[in-house]
Order: sequence, then structure tokens, then C-alpha cells
Amino acid sequence: MSGIYLHIPFCRKACHYCDFHFSTSFKTYDAVVAGMKREIEHWAAAWPAPIQTIYFGGGTPSTLELSDLQSILELIRAKFDVEPAAEITIEVNPEDVNEAQLEGWLSLGVNRLSMGVQSFFEDELMWMNRNHTASKSVESIRLAQKVGFENITIDLIYGVPVSSTSRWKDNVQMAIDAGIPHVSAYALTVEEKTALAHAIEKGRTQQPDEEVAHQQFLILREMLIGAGYDHYEISNFGKPGWRSVHNSNYWKGVPYLGIGPGAHSFDGDLRRWNVRNNALYGQRVGSGEGWFETERLTVRDRYNEWMMIQLRRAEGISLEEVSVRFGERYKSLFLSAAESLVDKNYVKWEGDRLVLTENGMFLADGITVELMDA
Repeated sequence: MSGIYLHIPFCRKACHYCDFHFSTSFKTYDAVVAGMKREIEHWAAAWPAPIQTIYFGGGTPSTLELSDLQSILELIRAKFDVEPAAEITIEVNPEDVNEAQLEGWLSLGVNRLSMGVQSFFEDELMWMNRNHTASKSVESIRLAQKVGFENITIDLIYGVPVSSTSRWKDNVQMAIDAGIPHVSAYALTVEEKTALAHAIEKGRTQQPDEEVAHQQFLILREMLIGAGYDHYEISNFGKPGWRSVHNSNYWKGVPYLGIGPGAHSFDGDLRRWNVRNNALYGQRVGSGEGWFETERLTVRDRYNEWMMIQLRRAEGISLEEVSVRFGERYKSLFLSAAESLVDKNYVKWEGDRLVLTENGMFLADGITVELMDA
């Protein structure tokens, strides 16, 4: 099995914290859509694995015209072996959600909505420079459920300086009360060259407090697990049977094909990434050359990447799988690094598997570095 990720690099407004590839100008929209279709045709013949998931990410995929979404999906189904029950996800912003759009997405086979809520409070949304209101988020979730979407996930952000712990509890409770089966929650991070980084540098806003973010992460876990959600990956919680298949496949190392400006692909051995420039992408795909770069992963690269993605999962890292995939040298390296982390109560053994403790979950990125082959 494999998946297809399609990057739609357009947003109506730039969020202050975001460093993904996007543009608020739609001048290159037609060229990018045409380029994506050409790219789909280019890779189809060389991609033999059946497609289990299709994921429209961004950017803001809900800015896609319905006719363009239809033609892209029709092309994928014509060129690839798409599973009849494939999970098809589209990321949407609440301001783009209306009954006609929802019915259109459903009619085209989209069966999972990922909604960028971020917060249910107006002042927090304004601080992030989001383009929707708190009431619109609630309205959009209810409307999606009414139209017939069952598989809905929302994004939330914690560690926001203008928020508070009591506010964060309210945000999580509102997600629970909305009756949605999946929540993705991320700590606010300050990325270089973003508006947020610039505002902090100029003293116009506060730096996120890591200790506050940690406490809010623990609250998130307690509330969602208490409400029946499985904490199956550091940032992801799903009711039983409602895990994201597409993202779970990333974490399992399943191959995926990336389409669009800035999109990445991985076939288990070769990593490929597209140019992060909308105009250049359209031109170069059109001419058939120079729109992507590739890298063949070494054993060390693959081991380090395996550590990074596997430790984030509730299932953790299997010692036997490390041995089978990477050999005795890496098994010894893994065991040696794990011993010191166990002593610090960051990880623990559950049978053959090394998993994060609750103490280690918030520090997962740093812990992963200690497991890597430097």
C-alpha cells in the first residue's frame, strides 16, 4: 500500500506562526493546478503500489475550486490503482465551509475532513492572525456533521502566550463536546522568519513559555484519554477506530508520493522534494525538468529517520525490528542509548518495545536525538 499527498500552496491569510510553503497571492493558481496534473501523469507509470490514502494538505486545500478537486481526483483514479475504500482527506479552514462545499466534497469521495480550528476563542485567533471566528468553527463542525461527514479531525494549538491554562481546558472540553472522533494538538513553536519570530524579536509579543506548554500537554492527555480517545501519536488522539490512516502510514514508513510545490515523496529508499516556489514549479513541470531534487538514504539516514518517526507512536520502537532492518551494530547502538534514557525515566520497555513515558512525551524530539547515530 501507499499514499498520495497533494500540497495546495494557497492561503487567504498568513498565520503568524506558520512556516509551511504557501502564498496569499493566487496569481499562479491555474499554473500550479495544471502542473500538479502533469506531475500526477508523470509519476503514475513508475508507481506500482496500490493507493490506500489520498491527502490534500497545504496551504489551504479548501481554496481549491470544486471543479479542480474533481479533475485531480478523477485523474488519480484513472492513473493509479486506488483502493475502493481509500481514505481521502482534505484540510479545510472554517471560513471555507458551507453546505454546498461540504456536499460537493462528499460527492467527490472525500470522506475525512481535517479542520484548522486552532482555538475556540476570538482573541487567540486574532493573535494567531487566523481568518475565521470562534463561532464559525463551531458552526462549521456542526454543519459538516449534519451534511454527513463522520470522520472529522480538528487542529488545536497550546502554549499560546495570550491564552491561559483554564482557557486551554475550555478549548479541549469544547472539542470533546463537539463529538468529533479525532483531535490533533500541537505546541506553539517559533519558527525562523515567521511573523511571530519577528514580533518576539521586536518585543511586541511574548515568547511561548515551555513549562506552561508542558502543563497544557498533560491536561490535554488527561482530558482526552478520560473522554475515550487513544493517544496513539505525540500530537494525535483518536476514538477507537478513528485513527488517521494516512498519517499512521507515514509513521510506519509506508511509501508516499508528494505532488505540488514543496511536496515530499518517499519510496523506502529514495527521498524526493519539489521546488518551494509556485511560479517555478509550474514552469518546470511544464518543461519536464528541474522541479525536484532527490536523495538516496544511507543505512544511517534510514536508522535515524526510523528513530524519529517510531518513537512518536504509542507502539514505540521494536528491538527486533531494529535488528532486522538495520543489523547488529544498530541494535547495540539502540540498546546502549536506550539504557541511559530508561534511567532518566524518559522511556520504558514494554516487552520488546521501547516507548515514551509521560515524562518523555513532551521532550520527544530531544530524546530522539539521543537515540540517533550521530
